[in-house]
Amino acid sequence: MKYKKHIFICTNQKANPEAKCCGETHGMELVNAFKKLISDAGLNVDIRAQKAGCLDVCSLGPAMVVYPDGVFYGKVGLSDVQEIFNEHILNDRPVDRLRLSFDKKNT
Repeated sequence: MKYKKHIFICTNQKANPEAKCCGETHGMELVNAFKKLISDAGLNVDIRAQKAGCLDVCSLGPAMVVYPDGVFYGKVGLSDVQEIFNEHILNDRPVDRLRLSFDKKNT
């Protein structure tokens, strides 16, 4: 595997301005915040953060997913980035309060 952790952050911008979406503005703020933390920690070789297209959880955005764990997060704000980085990215402890669940009753 190339990266120990790969963070994909939705930056999808829907053509319909009325539709709920993560949006490029909010998504890129998150991408840049994660990239800064990764760079400051000297982890560019092991961890990557990047923009992604739609993660298909628009109503729960801004959304992101961390691989290889397959952990989806929703309603992520800039104030959550440091916690996700410290807990999940560095210490393999997903942040439950932001974690999305996809059991049968929620799909």
